[in-house]
Amino acid sequence: MKAIVCQAYGPPSSLQLLDIPSPQPGANQVLIRTHVASVNFPDTLIIQGKYQFKPVCPFTPGGELAGTVIAVGTETTRFNAGDKVVALSIAGAFAEEVVVDAQLVAALPAGLSDADFEIAGSMTMTYGTSLHALKDRAHAQPGETLLVLGAAGGVGLAAVEIGKLMGLRVIAAASSSEKLAGARAHGADELIDYRRQDLRESIKSITAGRGVDVVYDPVGGSYTEPALRSVGWRGRHLVVGFAAGDIPQIPINLMLLKGSALLGVFWGEFVRREPVLHAANMRQLFNWLQQGKIHPLISARYALADAPRALEALQARQVVGEVVVVPRMHSV
Repeated sequence: MKAIVCQAYGPPSSLQLLDIPSPQPGANQVLIRTHVASVNFPDTLIIQGKYQFKPVCPFTPGGELAGTVIAVGTETTRFNAGDKVVALSIAGAFAEEVVVDAQLVAALPAGLSDADFEIAGSMTMTYGTSLHALKDRAHAQPGETLLVLGAAGGVGLAAVEIGKLMGLRVIAAASSSEKLAGARAHGADELIDYRRQDLRESIKSITAGRGVDVVYDPVGGSYTEPALRSVGWRGRHLVVGFAAGDIPQIPINLMLLKGSALLGVFWGEFVRREPVLHAANMRQLFNWLQQGKIHPLISARYALADAPRALEALQARQVVGEVVVVPRMHSV
């Protein structure tokens, strides 16, 4: 089978498309034919050896996919050949076939359209992270105000949509008018272009000085501190990631002054430690998808050979919504 292979940690341009043997499932594993693999920000870090999880080279990157079960291990009873599933693979998804631990595989609801099948393969990580962050970590309540940084990215756009479904007033912040237009189309109530507008002053103006209740922060860097200073009394600042590249150094007296909280969101570890709650969250997301209440955006599709280009686009913050790799699509 064909797969993208990382022979040594490095940039996307160092990845290679190779023919490698098809994997075989272990006792508690599932072998899946990849229909679509999502491209997520952690993938850009994993291939450089900059993520919490460091696979041993050579390896195939890609941590999220949708596909059809080909075979199951001897001790796997929840799935059968032919089942349509989504899965978290940590690594391995940028390939025609992938083996995944059965506990990280979820069956898709019956009757899901082909279009939704593709979308489901791109939303588990982004929408799963955002629902976990807003529901389980921030305990966001209807009527509260949510600030989403990086609101046009995969997790940001998901947070905008889920925030609206939870009854929140959503302020979307992004780095261009084009990106903000995408956030508006997905339900944002207010927009801030933080390349042209002062983030803190804009928040103060929008909230009449009250501040926001929840900050959803997948960006980090220079935007974290002004956002944290903009939370109101008992506000919650969700630390989701550091797409800007820099991990900010925060003066902790800011939390004392407003009785606020800085909350870490490590969705992958949540999935491992709390699988029952994760499964309930995924059922909620799939229900919303079937009901047309969420509209995950796939802005670009790449052939398997072009997966390095997809990673480069994500790394350069050129992506709105999601981009995916489709192993059986030909390069153009």
